[in-house]
Amino acid sequence: MSTPGHSATTSLSVNLNKVALVRNTRALGIPSVLTAANACLAAGAQGITVHPRPDERHIRAHDVSDLAALLARDWPAIEFNIEGNPFHNLMDFVRALKPHQATFVPDSETQATSDHGWSFPEDADRLRPLIAEAQALGVRVSLFMDPIPGMMAAAKAVGADRVELYTEGYAASRGTPNEQAVLARYVESARAAQAAGLGLNAGHDLSRDNLTAFLRAVRGVQEVSIGHAFIADALELGYAATTKEYLRCIQEAQ
Repeated sequence: MSTPGHSATTSLSVNLNKVALVRNTRALGIPSVLTAANACLAAGAQGITVHPRPDERHIRAHDVSDLAALLARDWPAIEFNIEGNPFHNLMDFVRALKPHQATFVPDSETQATSDHGWSFPEDADRLRPLIAEAQALGVRVSLFMDPIPGMMAAAKAVGADRVELYTEGYAASRGTPNEQAVLARYVESARAAQAAGLGLNAGHDLSRDNLTAFLRAVRGVQEVSIGHAFIADALELGYAATTKEYLRCIQEAQ
C-alpha cells in the first residue's frame, strides 16, 4: 500500500461507468469498456475507476473482472480503483480481485449517484473491520468524505489510508458569490487530512472547466477520478484527446 503524503503530480483515474451505461441500453456490446480503458491509458491516464452498483445499471460484475485481467496483463503499472458501498457488493470485488485501491462510498442502492460522505463517529464501528480486512489483502482504502475538516482525523482513526473529497459542492459553487468560501473548506479539509497522515484524492463533477482551479487551491491531491464530464467530453473529442486535455488541466495546476 502507498504511504500517505504529498504528491508532486496528481494522477488521473478515468471512471468508465458511463461507457457501460450507454452499452447497456442495447444488447450489442458497444461501446466497449475495455476499448475505452485501453484508449485512455494509451493516451496517458494513470488509473481506471469503476463503481459497480448492486443493480448493475452501468458497470457489471464481468466488467470489473475483465478490467482487472486487462490491467494485470497489459498495463501492470496502472492503478485500479473500485468504488462502492462496503456493506453492499464492494467487498466481494475487493476479496476476489484485490485492486490497488478500494474507495468506500456510503451510497444507497437506489440513489442516482454518490451525494454525501461518511460521518463520524456514527459510521466508525462498522467501517473499522472492513477497512482492516481490505488492508490485510494489500488494498489501500480511501473514504469518500464531505469537506469537513473536523472529520479528517476521525477518518484516520478508523484506519483509512486516504480520503476522497466529494467535490460536487465545489463544482456547483463555480461562478457564484460563494465560490471562494466553498473552496476554502476544501483547502482546510485537505490540510486537516494531510496533518492527520492521510493521502488525498478528490472526485465528483470535476471537469475541464474547474479542475485546474481546484488543484491550484487544494494542494497535494494525489488522484482525481473523473467520469461523467470525461465521458461527455469524449463523445465530442474522443478518448485520447479527452485524456490529454485532462492531463493538461492537471499540468497547468502544478
